[in-house]
Amino acid sequence: MSERSTPTFAQRIGYIWGRTLPASMSEWVRADLTGPGATRRYLVRILVPIIPVLSLFLLMPGPLWMGLAMMALLYLPLIYFTVALMYVYRRHRLIKHGLDPALADADARERSAADRLAYERKHGRA
Repeated sequence: MSERSTPTFAQRIGYIWGRTLPASMSEWVRADLTGPGATRRYLVRILVPIIPVLSLFLLMPGPLWMGLAMMALLYLPLIYFTVALMYVYRRHRLIKHGLDPALADADARERSAADRLAYERKHGRA
């Protein structure tokens, strides 16, 4: 029996909670962390599950706006720090799975190289 290249449902839940997947799934992990939609998946995995917990503030006695304001006081900084730490999180997960941490910003380096080449062509340097 060959090893799986994609995680089972239980492995995927464990992965979302920070567990390491087997080496046979390295390509799946790389695609998950750096492929198309990686940013969206990262934000959804962190920002969506906390909403039901924060919704408990709506059960507090008082006007609705007060519960919403308490939710916002916690949720807005969470959004900010989640976005700010995305690169750090990606590098950490890549290292944890034995992959090159430079993959975390490979797309940005490719865009930068393309921009530089276009600039040099425009100004007669290439």
